Amino acid sequence: MAQRVAIIGFGQTRHRSRRDDVNGVELIQEAVRAALEDADLTLDQIDAMIIGNMDHFEGVNYVDTWSVDGTGAYMKPLLKLTTGGTTGTTLGIAGYHFVASGLFDTVLVVGWEKNSESDTTGAIITCSDPIFDRFSFSGALPGLAVEASAYMKAYGITQEDAARVTVRDRRHGANNPYAHLRTPVTVEEVMNSPMLSWPVKLLDICPRTDGAAAVIFAGERKARRLAPQPAWVIATSVRHDYAYFHDIDYTRMHTIEGAAKELYQYVGIKEPLKELDVIELYQPYSFAGLKWIEALGLCPPGESPRLLWDGVTDMGGELPINPSGGVICTNCIGATGLLRIGEAALQVMGRAEGRQVPNVNLALATGFGGAFWSDMMLLGRRPW
Repeated sequence: MAQRVAIIGFGQTRHRSRRDDVNGVELIQEAVRAALEDADLTLDQIDAMIIGNMDHFEGVNYVDTWSVDGTGAYMKPLLKLTTGGTTGTTLGIAGYHFVASGLFDTVLVVGWEKNSESDTTGAIITCSDPIFDRFSFSGALPGLAVEASAYMKAYGITQEDAARVTVRDRRHGANNPYAHLRTPVTVEEVMNSPMLSWPVKLLDICPRTDGAAAVIFAGERKARRLAPQPAWVIATSVRHDYAYFHDIDYTRMHTIEGAAKELYQYVGIKEPLKELDVIELYQPYSFAGLKWIEALGLCPPGESPRLLWDGVTDMGGELPINPSGGVICTNCIGATGLLRIGEAALQVMGRAEGRQVPNVNLALATGFGGAFWSDMMLLGRRPW
């Protein structure tokens, strides 16, 4: 029987460039334990589990089998999912549907990554078509640089505009004790950082992070009983539009536009800048923090720099984005989207501590991956 669903627990590891103190099983166990403690639950009260990571990045497969000592999934239904960069949000959306379907009442969802033991660029190169794609998408950085340069040319965006995105997220990340990068930076420091692939510089891009996250979803009856303020799942939306990188219109983010339109129509949102209270945006580099909020409908195309420079998306602004510091501060890829969901849930629950936005009623979390596809989950203080 279908039921309404809420997030009642969230746990994450301390994120670092290397976690040599733990192996994958132990890293996963840290997040699982933290989520269970957060929800005041034991493993016996979990009905099923979902886990995922970017396994082809590490070349280590079947995480669902070898991580059982870390997840505690012994003799429990267990599903493994991986959808590229959107893995974390895919996991969260799957957890929601597992519970919404009535099949399970409590589902523990785990995402993780040890980027210190992987080769992101090598994996992305091998997933792109060697004839049609590889000349323009030879790894993550060149592909993002193509998007950035096309967007700059179309709308007159500057590198300084993008640098302001990094400044915001790094300032926010300084308030997050779990974040990988916690040192604020200035526009000048971003502009003077080494050029990686024009116009993307070192401080424009996200780090490579070891970390894990876990989120617990529960059906309405259990959520009301177990959580003082659950984070209710209002709606989800997914757009996976492209098969080839060279098919992408790099001047617009069509997948975010489509996903946002569907989600807004479902909930009746007409002015997202005024009606949303906080956004955890999966943006792996600074230019995305401009182009992609336009796709979310926060402003017309080309006008996002004004929102950044006016402080609209800063803490204390009209619509804070990435109070956690976002992907610019922490990028354990398989967990990154799940971190967006978990951090958005904390905001709704009013438990984000030093990074809390006041009076959050609606929080949007997004995911990004592959051929520029997008996932979204909208959370609220009241069930829909």
